[in-house]
Amino acid sequence: MIPDQPTTPPPPPRRRGFDWRRALAPGLISSLSILVVFGGLAWLIAGNENWPRIQRQFFSLDHMLAALPRVAWGFLTNMKVWLIAMACIGVWALLLAVIRSLRGPWFAPFRLMVVLYIDLFRGLPALLLVILFGFGIPALRIPGLPSSGLFWGGFAMVLSYSAYVCEIYRAGIDAVHEGQRAAAKALGLNEGQIMLYAILPQALRNAVPSLMNIVVALQKDVALLSVIGVRDAVREAQIYTSSTFNYSSMVVAALLFLLATIPMARLADWVTHRDRTRRLQLAG
Repeated sequence: MIPDQPTTPPPPPRRRGFDWRRALAPGLISSLSILVVFGGLAWLIAGNENWPRIQRQFFSLDHMLAALPRVAWGFLTNMKVWLIAMACIGVWALLLAVIRSLRGPWFAPFRLMVVLYIDLFRGLPALLLVILFGFGIPALRIPGLPSSGLFWGGFAMVLSYSAYVCEIYRAGIDAVHEGQRAAAKALGLNEGQIMLYAILPQALRNAVPSLMNIVVALQKDVALLSVIGVRDAVREAQIYTSSTFNYSSMVVAALLFLLATIPMARLADWVTHRDRTRRLQLAG
């Protein structure tokens, strides 16, 4: 006969105490490695015999304070162009992506025009477009068209970045499951209604993480307008440098750009992490 099994449940496992060494070791090691690496770099730079001259030429506090008002005023121009261009890019690129995603033989010529647009403006450097539009079109003096280099330089940035953003939108549209389109068609929606009510809301949600990185890149590339004479932060820094032969104003411009781009970069990381978490939850 099989002996009776014990009816008393086994005792619960003993709880282990909190291991402070295991919890603090990764943070201490990371802090120590950061301190060693950056401390070594600081020692190498500060110990260089040319460092005092570099410090006077690039990191002079007096020149930084003197150049700050002019550079900051120019930086406001950068931010205005960035905001306006970002809004125009978002709308124009979305229209291009929708046209390219339309199905049916009647839309073939329009799809071809969008493909040619993307190939053209994605293949040309943004700096070249800024120079061609910023100098070329005002020089033509066409009646009825603006003659401002600032306008045409911003227009060139919109054309260039829209080609990239269009492909991001299209990737978001293609990521929407085909069953969503079939279900909307079964409800009697036409092609435009399917795109507007069924596809685009999901596609935009899919495209947000990639769009955040484009926003950060656009904010920096607006400085390209300085090559056509737009008095932005970089141009104001160049003017100050040409009159004082000191490059500390360039460092001021760089710091202003960092103050704008670093928070946006962290926001982009947070949006990307949130989107990845959402996808993992849906997959689970």
